[in-house]
Amino acid sequence: MKRQKLRSFLLLLSFLLFPITLFYFSPYLIIQGGTAGIITGSFLTFAGLFFFSLFFGRAFCGWLCPAGGLQECCFTVTDKPIKNKKLNRLKYVIWVLWLLGIAAAFFSAGGIHSIDFFYMTDHGISASSLPGLVIYFGIISLVAVLALTLGKRGMCHSICWMAPFMVLGVKVKDRLHLPSLHLRPAPDKCVNCRLCTKKCPMSLEVHTMVAAGSMKNTECILCGECADSCPKKAITLTFK
Repeated sequence: MKRQKLRSFLLLLSFLLFPITLFYFSPYLIIQGGTAGIITGSFLTFAGLFFFSLFFGRAFCGWLCPAGGLQECCFTVTDKPIKNKKLNRLKYVIWVLWLLGIAAAFFSAGGIHSIDFFYMTDHGISASSLPGLVIYFGIISLVAVLALTLGKRGMCHSICWMAPFMVLGVKVKDRLHLPSLHLRPAPDKCVNCRLCTKKCPMSLEVHTMVAAGSMKNTECILCGECADSCPKKAITLTFK
């Protein structure tokens, strides 16, 4: 359980720092910067998430995402699982349309002209003014509403524009057979208590995955909750 306490601490810390880091996760500022031919901090962040996922899958979502931290805080209010699995498709539609918007923005600017990691921030701080605070509270309100109405990590399942980068990275990693962080099942140890499924913050049918002998799922955020909650150690979080 020490691992889960560390994970909870990192998620909480990431959420507390969100007023500073907000613009580095902004999908809008990439397009705004693109119209001027500027590579922004959020552009570099998302590129970094893709390369991170080549070795750590979607672990960022489970360990460091500020929106993930807020959503898991919402578990104290409601921890109902996501039932409508079709919600997962929505974020990919949003992602494709957004990528087209980014491409159009840079095309209109005639390509890339400069890089500004701190674009539109005040000495690196995102929500340092009234407009920034309005955006901040608007974003966290949206994330909280989705988590409280749709179910556990509702934003991750429905509108997250960051997840597809990491899902793509996982696909590339699997194709290249790169060593990476992953879950390893031991079906012979499973007693079908389903505690792993109950604990999963992404509402995955983990016990079914264990029985099948494969833990691969694009919605898995490698948080390790299932591994740490299993009384028989039928699941291991490993890097090999």
